[in-house]
Amino acid sequence: MSHGDLQTLPPLTALRSFEAAARHGSFTRAADELHVTHGAVSRQVKVLEEWAGTVLFDRHGKRVTLTRAGQMFADKVGAAFGDIAAAARTLRNDQNIARALTLNVLPTFAMRWLLPRLARFQFAHPHVELRLITSDQSLERVPPGQFDIAVRRAGSLDMDSLSSGIIFTEQEVPVCSPAFAAAHPVSTPADLKHLPLLVADTRSGSWDRWFAAAGESGVGDDVAVRRFDHFYLALQAAVDGLGFALGPLPLIKEDLADARLIVPLEGPKLSTAPYCWAVPNVMRDDPAVSQFLVWLEEEGRAEGPVP
Repeated sequence: MSHGDLQTLPPLTALRSFEAAARHGSFTRAADELHVTHGAVSRQVKVLEEWAGTVLFDRHGKRVTLTRAGQMFADKVGAAFGDIAAAARTLRNDQNIARALTLNVLPTFAMRWLLPRLARFQFAHPHVELRLITSDQSLERVPPGQFDIAVRRAGSLDMDSLSSGIIFTEQEVPVCSPAFAAAHPVSTPADLKHLPLLVADTRSGSWDRWFAAAGESGVGDDVAVRRFDHFYLALQAAVDGLGFALGPLPLIKEDLADARLIVPLEGPKLSTAPYCWAVPNVMRDDPAVSQFLVWLEEEGRAEGPVP
């Protein structure tokens, strides 16, 4: 880049505020992320608009939406920030600093499947330092450069800036504790409607889908439903005898093996969207990223065939 090119760059502080506001669709959430005030973000965006000579956001009271020009610019800026973050990691690696990988992973996947296996990867690759973040936030809202590898469900990764692949597919079955099953025997799917059903906000509608697969009507108002904000809490509630949860295979394999949970009914087993890895395109050929993806897919294949 020449000196003349540098002179054509917009103010970098304004760019950072614009990128965060565009990603969140909110000046307030951008301010929270950047640890500044709402007014500071608004002023920086105004500086950028004056520099560009065009409006980047339509303001609707406290709501903001990108204009056509703003959306086109946001796509380029987000990709550029990702490139800068990748270049910075490469620079640090070239200085013989231990390679760090940031993993952004769904909470239940992390607790029930990934964490028990991570020691195997760490033993095989001691030069890689792993940083694990659990989140179910859409990757569109995660700041550029804030993850190297993410794990999300298929169907949520339709982004041109990402490469992705399947880890494994799960199947949901009704599960409960042995003590709960002994006290509340069931023989048909319809029997479950007379017992407490454990529901996670992050998997809303799962019981309705399961009952439909079983040839039954959905969950009515007369069914006792106990709600939790995260799926791993619903599973733990099932272990503790609070009712039936839809347990995902293979995430509950160890709970079944150790008889913390049982499957009182034959079926049906309801297939759900596969778990997938996602990597920013600029990181796809990074050696440490490639090593982790190879390991992740090998571990996933060990669970059974991937469709």
